Formats: sequence, structure tokens, C-alpha cells
Amino acid sequence: MFEKILGNQKIKERLEKLIHEQRILHSYLFIGIEGIGKRLIAKDFAKGILCINEKKYCNNCKSCIEFNSNNNPDFSYIEPDGNNIKIEQIREMQKRIQEKPIISQKKVYIIDNADKMTKEAQNCLLKTLEEPPEFATIILIGSNENAFLSTIKSRCMILHFMPISNEEISNYLKLNHGIENINKDILDTFEGSIGKAIKLKDKQEEYLKIKNIIDNLEKTDLIETINQSEILYKSKEEITEFLDYINILLLKKAKEQYKYTNCINIVENTKKRIRQNANYDMCIDNMLFNMWEEIN
Repeated sequence: MFEKILGNQKIKERLEKLIHEQRILHSYLFIGIEGIGKRLIAKDFAKGILCINEKKYCNNCKSCIEFNSNNNPDFSYIEPDGNNIKIEQIREMQKRIQEKPIISQKKVYIIDNADKMTKEAQNCLLKTLEEPPEFATIILIGSNENAFLSTIKSRCMILHFMPISNEEISNYLKLNHGIENINKDILDTFEGSIGKAIKLKDKQEEYLKIKNIIDNLEKTDLIETINQSEILYKSKEEITEFLDYINILLLKKAKEQYKYTNCINIVENTKKRIRQNANYDMCIDNMLFNMWEEIN
């Protein structure tokens, strides 16, 4: 169980022990940044709970086989409908959760991105958490613990997932994708998220171009800086990760030269404006101009 999932070994051991000792609780809250294996671990945990073999997680029983093909009637996966998980989704779950299991002795519901539940949805869910059917287990997954009502959290076992180490990510990329000697600055940008690492694993050339922009801020005039920054203008989809990378580079420079400190605030302000749907090219223009002016 969990052997193919990186990191968070203590949590994996704890969950496996709960299964083997048959001490499954009614509700869990998995908290941690995106891309560190919360969903994968939650699904493996659900599969182990539902397994009808005495050894658990046998991969051969009817429950495990149907789980692997996404057809296990005792398992449900709920995710946001649009930007939120709505009260109607929770009400539908409440109707179905009262029905007894078909294959297993238990039923498992995973609510992914549960921190996107509306307050109405959370209050609705609270009724189920207060008096759950004896055979039901609910696993909430989220990144922002503060988004949950305290009454929700008080009824869950909360497990805090830690970022994956740079060494583990580096080894994973080497073994599974043939990528070696990845730059430490780039590894830092992944922030312990294997999901982000996989998404950006083929972007080393782009990262190198961005590093060149920052390294040459003091050496080039403004027009040349903008001309060298084409990578930023055409990378709207990856811009958040690239701006995070820029701030990692700036932070290292700020430790030696204080004038780079204000540039970090400029980049953060740019991220904020982009999230607010300001004109993209203008955001990059203003960022480069203000950074160049700050450094020179």
C-alpha cells in the first residue's frame, strides 16, 4: 500500500496501521499544498478500507478489482462543480450515504478540494459528520485549512502533509523521466510539489532564459532587457511558476545586495494583478520596467 507514492512516510504508515487494526474513523481531513500526493494517498486509503480480503489491499477481491476500474459502488469521489462545491452536491451525497454498502462492509466518500465548499455546503456536511452512518468514512482533501469551519475540523482527524524533499523529486525525475542534474534553483521552485515538478519538468531551457534575464538586469539597458524577456510574454499558462522562480533568484541576490529586495515586492504585485485579470502584456511590461529601474 502507498509504495508508489513519494513522501509523507509517517502518514502512510499511520493510515496503513489503522486499516490493519480496523480502527477506521468516520472522517479525515488531508491538508497540504497541491501536488504532494494527498489524492493518491486518499484513494489508496479508500481502496484499503473497502477491500474485503482479511489481509486488506489485496488487489484481487471484487472490491479492489472494481475500485481499480472506477466501478466500485461503495466509493464516491466529489469535486468542485465549477469554482465551488455546492450545497446541492452535499445534499446528494447525504441521500446516498444512508444506503448500505453493496460489496464491502463500508462506504468511502472523498471530497476533493473540499476547501472550496461554500459555507452552506460545509454547514450541510456538518450534519453528516455529527451523526454519520456506522459504515461510512468521509475523506476531505484541501490546501487551505483556514477555509474550513472550526466545527468541521473538530470532527475530523487532521493529517498535515509535508512537501516532498528536493532529493526525492530529483531522484523521481531521474528514474522516471531521465532528467539529471536539475538546477537547485529550479527544484526550489517546485516547492516540494511533485505535481508541479512533473508539469514543469521539460521547462529547463525556459528557466535558464529567465535566470539570464535576472542575472543581466544590471548589465543591460531597458530595451535590451525587454527584448530578452520574450519567454515571459509567451508563457501565460506557466507565468505563476516562472514568477515564483524569479523571486527565488531575487531572494538569493537580495542576501548580497539589498536593492533586489524591492524587486520581490514588484513581482508579487505583478502576480496579484495577473490574478485580477489585468492586461497580461502590460503587467509584464510594468514589472520589467520597475525592476530595471530599481536595480539601475
